[in-house]
Amino acid sequence: MRALAVLLGRELALAWGRGGGPLPALAFYAGMTTLLPFAIGSETARLAVIAPGFAWLALALASLLSLERLFERDFDDGTLDLLALGEPPLELVCAVKCLAQWLAMGLPLAVAAPIAAVMLGAPPSLTPLVFACAVTGGLAFAFAGGLGAALVLGSRRGGLLIAVIVLPLFSPPVVFGGGALSQFVAGLPWTGGFALLAAWTAAAVALGPIAMAAACRNAID
Repeated sequence: MRALAVLLGRELALAWGRGGGPLPALAFYAGMTTLLPFAIGSETARLAVIAPGFAWLALALASLLSLERLFERDFDDGTLDLLALGEPPLELVCAVKCLAQWLAMGLPLAVAAPIAAVMLGAPPSLTPLVFACAVTGGLAFAFAGGLGAALVLGSRRGGLLIAVIVLPLFSPPVVFGGGALSQFVAGLPWTGGFALLAAWTAAAVALGPIAMAAACRNAID
């Protein structure tokens, strides 16, 4: 456990020490939500209809930005070889790296999501559900994205390949979370969509590290 705690601290320090931490993802998220009124007009009623879904979709896209660095720098300098030979199983190492990714990037985006939704015209009563969906879905984005980052290790243009691989995996949480938000706005039962989002997240957390470790071992060999 101590080795995993040290690894978590290292990953958080690297996330904040290189590339400005969550600031690029937050700036991208703010840029997308700012551009929306310029694209469809500033009519409040029109913005209010699409605000929850757009804020949710923009969060998924912002989560892609830092995935390329999740395994790549450790692969390039040989650290990943040492981690694979260490005492903790590589599956747990991958899980810790994704957890750090969520803490460093996912949580700040989850805090920004309700603010962005309200600024676009969503009702303030929606903000707790937006935050809950962003926290839960952000965890799914981190672990599904980690799988894409592991699969492209050693390839050129890894960032583009990661997007191609993980966007289909992002589709279920986007659909489930967006459905829950839309149902809430319409005054309909929303718990079903949120439960499906939580189930998808649990599956990603349970199965993602196994697939990531296999992909990392293949890249190392």
